[in-house]
Amino acid sequence: MSPHDTVLEPTGDLLALLRALCDLPSVSGSEAAIADAVEAALAPYPHLEVLRDGDAVVARTSLGRAARVIVAGHLDTVPIAGNVPTTLVGTGDDAQVWGRGTVDMKGGVAIQVALAAALTAPTRDVTWVFYDNEEVDAALSGLGRIVRNHPDWLVADFAVLGEPTNAGLEGGCNGTLRVEVRVPGVAAHSARSWMGTNAVHGAGEVLRRLTAYAATDVEVEGLVYREGMNAVAIRGGVAGNVIPDECVVTVNYRFAPSRSVDEAIAHVRELFDGFEVTVTDASGGARPGLDAPAAADFAAAVLTFTGGAPAPKFGWTDVARFAELGIPAVNFGPGDPLLAHKDDEHCAVRQLHLCHDALRSWLTT
Repeated sequence: MSPHDTVLEPTGDLLALLRALCDLPSVSGSEAAIADAVEAALAPYPHLEVLRDGDAVVARTSLGRAARVIVAGHLDTVPIAGNVPTTLVGTGDDAQVWGRGTVDMKGGVAIQVALAAALTAPTRDVTWVFYDNEEVDAALSGLGRIVRNHPDWLVADFAVLGEPTNAGLEGGCNGTLRVEVRVPGVAAHSARSWMGTNAVHGAGEVLRRLTAYAATDVEVEGLVYREGMNAVAIRGGVAGNVIPDECVVTVNYRFAPSRSVDEAIAHVRELFDGFEVTVTDASGGARPGLDAPAAADFAAAVLTFTGGAPAPKFGWTDVARFAELGIPAVNFGPGDPLLAHKDDEHCAVRQLHLCHDALRSWLTT
């Protein structure tokens, strides 16, 4: 069967729905089939208005409730690493489902699809958002495209992003910044290397500064965010007998939401003073915002199910995009975020049902 023929059963078994979503490959840039499947699954329900923009799908109620909330999740995954189709280990709520996307974040998407179909009369109007291209550069984001093309689709009082949180509540998120640090050199034949300047060797100073960099913990509104500065790629050289005349180190800086993007850029430029620094991608973080009434109400409701206390989100998520729109937002979904993007990605079935039941209770009481 072609991926475009996949049929989702939103009112069937939640675990089966998750596995169907994960077994439908949707690496960033190739989300058409899964978007088609989600749209086809929700279109028959009369209580939903289903909208489409590219490979993003929006389904919303219009019941005239006093408040409207967004429940959102991305459809894409990082590249598959031999971990599709999914496998199930164990039985019952002690089981774990293994495979790409089980954590990041088709568990959250499965819950969205199931509840969108089932909740014909929620106590709040709900806009269910399924979008593409979250795992790549911010400029490609399907959610960003909706902001530009259909801002009226994202009018709401509060938003929940189903990113993996170990079934806990995570507030805000770190910002993320990628830069290219260029090290110049002078090309020469490698047999006469003294006639050139080796840019790859010169990159050692960039790496030394990164190695010496001390990550800091920053408290923001009672939550402690951990920053990080790391080389994530390096390139240089044109041939096996040529001294490289340029080396480029790509650096990713994860910064606490107390910093603006401009402040983060200034910090990176200061660290690499003396080198050419080019910003290639930047997204600001989001402060926790848990003191907003809607966020406090949500926290009280879901923590009744899950226990624990709110925690910071160390990775960047689209709560930052909602914050830019003036919409308080939190992260809440099944799966251990430490397993996101790993070859052994897997999600506890217990968490899948726990998050489903918590969201259902909040939306029906």
